[in-house]
Amino acid sequence: MNRTLTLFLSLLVSGLFAAQDPNIELLATVGNCEKSAKYDQIVIYDSTSVDMQESGLSFVNIHKLIYVGTAKGAKRNSVIIYGYDPLSAYVEIRGVKIYRKDGSTEILDMSKVQDYVAPARAIYWGASEKMIEVGRLEAGDALEIFLFKKGYTYALLQTEDGDERYIPPMRGHYYDIVPFWSSYPVKEQVYQVSIPGDKILQYKFYNGDIRSSAEWRNERMNYTFTKNDIKPFKRESNMVATSNVAPKLLLSTSPDWEAKSLWFYGVNEDYGAFESTPEIDAKVSEIVKDASSEMDTISLLTHWVADNMRYSGISMGPGEGYTLHNGEMNFTDRCGVCKDKASLLITMLRAAGFESYAAMTMAGSRIDYIPADQFNHSVTVVKLRNGEYKLLDPTWVPFLRELWSSAEQQQNYLMGVPEGADLMITPISDPENHYFRINVHSEILEDGSLKAHYELTAEGQSDAAIRRSFTGDKKANWYANIEREILRISPAATITSVDYGDPYNYLANPILIKIDFEIPNYAWVGEKDLVVKPVISQPAFERGMAHLYINTQTEKRSYGFRDRCSRLVQLTETMTVPTNFHLQKEAEAEHFGDEIAAFKYNINQKGNTIKLYQEIELGKRVYEAEDWPMFRKAVLAHKNIRKQSLILNTNK
Repeated sequence: MNRTLTLFLSLLVSGLFAAQDPNIELLATVGNCEKSAKYDQIVIYDSTSVDMQESGLSFVNIHKLIYVGTAKGAKRNSVIIYGYDPLSAYVEIRGVKIYRKDGSTEILDMSKVQDYVAPARAIYWGASEKMIEVGRLEAGDALEIFLFKKGYTYALLQTEDGDERYIPPMRGHYYDIVPFWSSYPVKEQVYQVSIPGDKILQYKFYNGDIRSSAEWRNERMNYTFTKNDIKPFKRESNMVATSNVAPKLLLSTSPDWEAKSLWFYGVNEDYGAFESTPEIDAKVSEIVKDASSEMDTISLLTHWVADNMRYSGISMGPGEGYTLHNGEMNFTDRCGVCKDKASLLITMLRAAGFESYAAMTMAGSRIDYIPADQFNHSVTVVKLRNGEYKLLDPTWVPFLRELWSSAEQQQNYLMGVPEGADLMITPISDPENHYFRINVHSEILEDGSLKAHYELTAEGQSDAAIRRSFTGDKKANWYANIEREILRISPAATITSVDYGDPYNYLANPILIKIDFEIPNYAWVGEKDLVVKPVISQPAFERGMAHLYINTQTEKRSYGFRDRCSRLVQLTETMTVPTNFHLQKEAEAEHFGDEIAAFKYNINQKGNTIKLYQEIELGKRVYEAEDWPMFRKAVLAHKNIRKQSLILNTNK
């Protein structure tokens, strides 16, 4: 059979040559709507049909009709791209039909589908993309697309042939996370799944409503979920992950999180992921030889793995997923992704006599309670002598004084432990754990010049933000990085001395930077007036005050929002001014707030010494929408006070 006839028959079967094409009427309705031209594209329908087998292997057919509304939308749809991992998934672009606005149609030749290596950064696992060039489109055109796939995003370390490689990691089970949100209007989205009759499917729809039905047919349960007229989802600045607040459907045949926990524990123990070697044992003994306590030993091992294993993911086996690469390979290669760093730490902790296991978490968004696999990050847990488990994250704590990054507070996680575990959440870290303090002694001379002694110290995530100026750059650039910050105060500044100790000795003490500098003509001095901006209000080292970059223009929020971390900022300045100059305003003070956010400010003068104090305390990393008024009030107060200059007068 020649290729043309084969193509014709396949398209006939798929319905592309239906005698009465129902899409014509749908497109006419959308095309005649005045609002259509305001959107780059409109999804007229998006239909997904899933056929689950007893093993968990699922065959998925996707059918879409997309109307192109603008030239930008035409460019966006000029190439169809679908990403996948060839080690664990199979994808076909089975048909593409173009509906031209002049009424003509065109069917693309599926022999033109290309399979390219996907662009990558930091993780090089061999992901691919199926692509077909659509070519030039115009506003008013439309695309009908047919896709087929089987398999999952992640595989086990396995070498099975055929469809065995596409069976999900937790064999015999099915799960999915289905977004029912879009950046463009969707007229109708349908998701159907058919499962064997002996399987029990849990599902829940979050953040909205959906039509659902369940039907028993051919000894299978068939579920259908439909949502119409989906509006473009509008994000807010600094908001929580879209998946936290936008409509979505979760489905899973796994009974609960404890079952997932036990499976995750078992699959790694069966693989032997954490078996030590004589070389690892020797290195562990070397690292902990001077350890003075249980926590000292844990800290030394955690930070050794964090600092000595490079984050770089390359294909190290026929699959990358829930089975952690073994400790021997990780110790030898000294590079990998989060699960590899977690695996090496578990191996070393066990070699040191601890009970330690892997855990899964979701960095950046919430995990909901339906046990679908909502994970993107692997970490370590260690059991302390008192029986409690402690979280460790060697991926997120290189040159960080914490063992578990507080940028991950209020984050869900699941431990893979022998007794099984439920879904848990990391606690809020006290703002005091992440203090950022600047203490300045400044002197304004008669001619307006400034002499200043500047001290900065920080802890926790604030320490990490400042220390990264050193550990994240070449030694040759360290002084220049400090100078750049001081030049933000004034481009005329000259540093006379600087001391920042040894930034790599981060476990000894919090970061401490001492700088002496001078600035000519810093203050404006007149015959009876002096105007000066406090040094602590200048934009130096603002990387330690991430809240200053949060958009505070919006008075109300619809969704939760997030900061880098909880934080306590305390800025103090003792300023000496020329004799007989006094603040135009009397002593001022402001103090308000609650556990969400609080702000303090005071200024007073005694003799020729002015003392200023600014403080902001931010209580969490992830906030609810109702937290916004107080958070905004505190941040606005801090931003506004930093804009103000001091005005002094003299009566001489």
